[in-house]
Amino acid sequence: MSMTTNRIAEIGMMVGDPARASILAALMDGRALTAGELAMVAGVTAQTASGHLSRLTQNGLLAVEKQGRHRYFRLAGPDIARMLEGIMQIASSEAPAKTRKLSTGPRDASMRRARTCYDHFAGKLGVAIATRLVDLGYVEFESESGIVTEAGMQALTGMGISLAAQASKKKGARPVCRPCLDWSERVPHVAGHLGAVICRHYFDQGYVRRLNNSRALEITPPGQQALRRMFNIPAL
Repeated sequence: MSMTTNRIAEIGMMVGDPARASILAALMDGRALTAGELAMVAGVTAQTASGHLSRLTQNGLLAVEKQGRHRYFRLAGPDIARMLEGIMQIASSEAPAKTRKLSTGPRDASMRRARTCYDHFAGKLGVAIATRLVDLGYVEFESESGIVTEAGMQALTGMGISLAAQASKKKGARPVCRPCLDWSERVPHVAGHLGAVICRHYFDQGYVRRLNNSRALEITPPGQQALRRMFNIPAL
């Protein structure tokens, strides 16, 4: 028990520092960034950022990749992104005053409309896709897990979205799909391999593109057509 509580305290210290929190939030879109880029995001010197990155890496929150003389930092995995998304949900919640409307999630309209949550879609876009997948019988969700039905596998393959190479039965392997509570919409979007494959497919096809190097996304005209064709989702 003491080892578990000590570990929780260590993680809390890592996330609790404003500069480290800024670094982690900047990596929530799934990209890998350099120490210089993360120093700029966090508003600290390169030397200070280096210390933060070292501690975050040592504590298992970040992974580092070396390419030539450059080192790129990214979140260590989807579990870290899931933890951060949960913290963001708590941090954005406000106790409603008697005359004040409760607001959840990001204030930026583009972030609420469509964004990435690590390697899958979130916001109205992610929730709309998840809702249609369930309504069509392609996906079945339970509290913390989900399955892609046989009909879903066939339909997704027909859309050019293949899960064949993604499924794994290894112990500890990432689930094929699972619900992920959306920060702004407060209902689930699709995470796991399915969420990642759909997201990658949309980027590859030019259906979405990033806005100003942020998590926010623009749904392109071909993307709006694809949403209507693939999932019967009206314009978002």
